[in-house]
Parts: sequence; C-alpha cells; structure tokens
Amino acid sequence: MAGSASRDMAATDDAVRSVRKTSTMMIESLATLEDALRSSWGADTCDPVDLADWHPGNPARGQCGVTVLVVNDLLGGDLVMAEVSNADGTRQGVHYWNRIGLLDIDLTREQFTSDEHIGTGALLPRPPHAPTRCLDEYELLRTRVLAALRSSVP
Repeated sequence: MAGSASRDMAATDDAVRSVRKTSTMMIESLATLEDALRSSWGADTCDPVDLADWHPGNPARGQCGVTVLVVNDLLGGDLVMAEVSNADGTRQGVHYWNRIGLLDIDLTREQFTSDEHIGTGALLPRPPHAPTRCLDEYELLRTRVLAALRSSVP
C-alpha cells in the first residue's frame, strides 16, 4: 500500500513538472490563463458543496479550490485560504486563491454575494499528492485548461 501511494505521488509530481514546463511556453499572459480557466468552468468542475448555488450567471461559484490547484500547477507559487462568513457571522465555507511572489491572484472572488465576507488569508502548503477531495473536478478542469492553452498558441 505504501509503495502504491509513493508511486502515485511520484507520478503526480512528474505530471506537475511536465505541466509547468509546457505552460511556460503556452501562457502569454495572466489574461490568457484567466480566459482559459473561465471558458473551462462548468457545473461539472464545481465543488459539489456549492453545486446548488452554481449557475451560468455565476460560473466562478465553487471553482476556487480546483482553480488554485490548476494555477499552481502552471505557475507555482503559494496557496492562500480564508474563512468565508455570511452577513450574520455564520460560517459559509472557505475560499482559496494563489499568491505568486507578492501578487495575490484571485480568479474566483466574484463568486461571492455582497452578504458573504472573505476573512484574512493564510498560506496553505500544497499537498505533495493529488487532491483527495474534488479530484475528478480538478482533473477535468486541468485537462480543459491545458487544451484551451494549447489551442491559443499560434
């Protein structure tokens, strides 16, 4: 069992290194990456917890977890996580975004309503293995984004 997990981790690490190397050739700008991500979001890449609130008018809803992992695969950097609360102070959930150097990149912030408040972010280490939660959504989003980036290369 431990050997299998170790092989899976090594395969994931190799895949991430390959994606990062390829991405530096494909991404002309952050806007290109953002366009690829936004065109790749769907109900099938949404966190199941947020699926009831996802709709084409708010395609960023429930996409933050998988989006930060794809951005991290492509550009590296750090992951940031913050608690999200409702206007009455009750916990809504969590929100993730990327930090590359001193630049925070939050491509899903607009998913929240004016009644939801994002707290102060804290750095979160990227687990060395593939996510156990939302793995299918992550892999689907990553596949779509890479295809969109490849098609944008002249």
